Amino acid sequence: MPDTQDAAQHVRPFVYEGANSKALHFSISEIQSRMQIKDPHALDLEYTRTMMGFLMFHPQPRQVSMIGLGGGSMAKFCHRHLPRSRIEVVEINPHVIALRDEFHVPPDDERFKVIRGDGAQYVRHGGSRCDVLLVDGFDSQGLPPSLCSQRFYDDCFETLQPGGLMVVNLHYGHARYELLLGRIRRSFDGSVLVVDDGDLSNSIVFACKGHAFDRLHAGVVRRPRNLDAAAAEQLLAAFARIASAVKDQVACPRRDTPG
Repeated sequence: MPDTQDAAQHVRPFVYEGANSKALHFSISEIQSRMQIKDPHALDLEYTRTMMGFLMFHPQPRQVSMIGLGGGSMAKFCHRHLPRSRIEVVEINPHVIALRDEFHVPPDDERFKVIRGDGAQYVRHGGSRCDVLLVDGFDSQGLPPSLCSQRFYDDCFETLQPGGLMVVNLHYGHARYELLLGRIRRSFDGSVLVVDDGDLSNSIVFACKGHAFDRLHAGVVRRPRNLDAAAAEQLLAAFARIASAVKDQVACPRRDTPG
């Protein structure tokens, strides 16, 4: 457990519980994570469903790494519906980790682990090479600079296995949105697909280590066959948005230099 001085460096989140849901907040105006009380393993926020759309491209990852735990929505989904995957979640804020039982995050075991640490340092020095890297690390001030620098995205590229996929949650309202998107394009040599989350507040960026997106054709992206019916039903709308983004990208490919 972190000592008191260390914990004091991080903002303590609070939990707001309504009649049907429980939410994690740093401020009352913004929800970091939300869980349905009667179905704690469901993906309740639209952007999390869109991020899980990586399954259309990488349906059976051996290693999934995540930066940012929050209420553990995507971690729980992967733990339940991807039984062959190893999952590592990196969270810098000890107060967030302390709430894992409150949000039904499973205990650590041989294939699931929550690590207390800095996400930028994790991909630079200590992270396991992974097939899929989900980047959703926000603090009380928003997106930390260390999780959106050019060096960070370069390190994310390096920590992926060949053909691996990084999935990033970016807010459209971020003052440097276009700059951050350009950094991702530069790190991944332009192999990027941008998808709206459905609420028009988040942009989900899929970046591939390789040229898999160059081979995409409208209509070829299908729902993963190995995904159980309960999981697939949650993701149908996200799959449709991703397929639409693929169609648009095939019709109007980017021809500019990444970055």
